[in-house]
Amino acid sequence: MELATTRFDRLPLWRRLDRRDWAYALLIAVAAGYAFSLYHHAMDGYEQAILAGSALGLVALGWFWPAWRWFFPLSGALALLGIQLYQHDLARGQSAFWLKYALSSQSAIMWMCSLFFLATAVYWIGLARRSAQLARMGAGLTWTASVMGLAGLFVRWYESYLIAPDVGHIPVSNLYEVFVLFTLITALMYLYYQAKFAAAQSGALVLPVISAAVGFILWYSFDRQAHGIQPLIPALQSWWMKIHVPANFVGYGAFSLAAMLGIGQLLAQKGWLKDRLPAAEVLDEMMYQAISVGFLFFTIATILGAMWAADAWGGYWSWDPKETWALIVWLNYAAWLHIRLVKGWRGAPLAWWAVIGLAVTSFAFLGVNMFLSGLHSYGGL
Repeated sequence: MELATTRFDRLPLWRRLDRRDWAYALLIAVAAGYAFSLYHHAMDGYEQAILAGSALGLVALGWFWPAWRWFFPLSGALALLGIQLYQHDLARGQSAFWLKYALSSQSAIMWMCSLFFLATAVYWIGLARRSAQLARMGAGLTWTASVMGLAGLFVRWYESYLIAPDVGHIPVSNLYEVFVLFTLITALMYLYYQAKFAAAQSGALVLPVISAAVGFILWYSFDRQAHGIQPLIPALQSWWMKIHVPANFVGYGAFSLAAMLGIGQLLAQKGWLKDRLPAAEVLDEMMYQAISVGFLFFTIATILGAMWAADAWGGYWSWDPKETWALIVWLNYAAWLHIRLVKGWRGAPLAWWAVIGLAVTSFAFLGVNMFLSGLHSYGGL
């Protein structure tokens, strides 16, 4: 399936940019400059490069995806409001009304969890009733949940520094934090593709895997009290973590999205919910694009992980269980893309492959932590 392109789409990028694009770029530049002015004394050269690269990446993403131009500033504004309400006192998280019930990191993340559950229900009711209005409501709830999730991660980052300067770290260091990141990335990727392909009904397929992750977050929070912020162990006290982990979870999110779309494709091909879901060809193309993006970022994450390993342990590769299973995941999706692009496979075989690939990816993500031990055992349950 090929999407129709217009004459405007074929123009060079610089001719497609309007005042809103440049205003957004200016906003990101000012924010990055302000952050640099506040914290450059605590940043080494690598971290300054990460800040500059992040700013450029955010500008590029906003130019590529117009919805990002309001999503990211809104999330940032809510986070800044929460940070301001703390008044440099972490104890206010339990006394200030808006922090306690909405804008502390845990409160915002709990709102995210509730909204994702609600979005899942609305999508499925909309699917049962063939209601476009309910599908739009599901998308709106998913957007709102994503705003609260990103704001919550930003505030959690600040809260870690309120505990102590040497405790502060980017919130991607344990299973609680990365599961929040996973739900956020998966939701945002879905929102992009559902708008690109006009396939809002696909939310009924994708939101269940996000809700499953939300269920884990809730269990991990209330049963294990894992939402507390802990100091980083020495192995994670590295700027490599700031780039390796997010790139990894773009891959995990994309592969999970692709698997759920693969299930939808199989259902559509069998005639189940055929008149309610997007066409199998649309789901197939969405699945392919998601795996392509996921494979790119997973490749980058694997390279970054090897470089981090060389820096931390003196060698790029040690056949640690986590490294071995990461390689298995990479080979699985490399073969998937090869079969599709070179052999021209389509339809049910690749859909089943994507679904099975999610099981492989899930074991690499969680199973290794639960059942195997190695250099990455600090990520265990």
